Amino acid sequence: MLTPLVLVVLAAQTPNPSPQPPRLQQTSFAPDLMKPEQNWLPVGVFRAGGAVTQPKLIKETPPSYLAGAMRMNVQGTVVMEAIVLTDGTVGAVHVVRSLDKEHGLDEEAVKTVREWRFTPGKKDDTAVPVVVEVRMAFKLRK
Repeated sequence: MLTPLVLVVLAAQTPNPSPQPPRLQQTSFAPDLMKPEQNWLPVGVFRAGGAVTQPKLIKETPPSYLAGAMRMNVQGTVVMEAIVLTDGTVGAVHVVRSLDKEHGLDEEAVKTVREWRFTPGKKDDTAVPVVVEVRMAFKLRK
């Protein structure tokens, strides 16, 4: 039976800082694949931490494992950041680490996470848009 494995990580972080000018970065030969781009978040979107509570997942649907990706034995994890809106729906989704652009698993992961529902994050007892990290794993089971 082929079943996709889904792992959701809701990372606690600090509120989204205001945009700052780019800084020079030290060159490294080790890839830093897990460092999300700070600039993609719209103004007014928070990161959980401090006075901002983390959204809680209440409805999750599994992704479809696409036939082309299965034939090519594509396995791994798509890492995304998703904005949970004040009504608990998912707004913008940003792929932080791609798994498969060629066979469509990245797009399937984004499409799937947009179907999920959350209790919204709050700041001072008021619902606010909060970004969460989602890791969606695709693994073939034989």
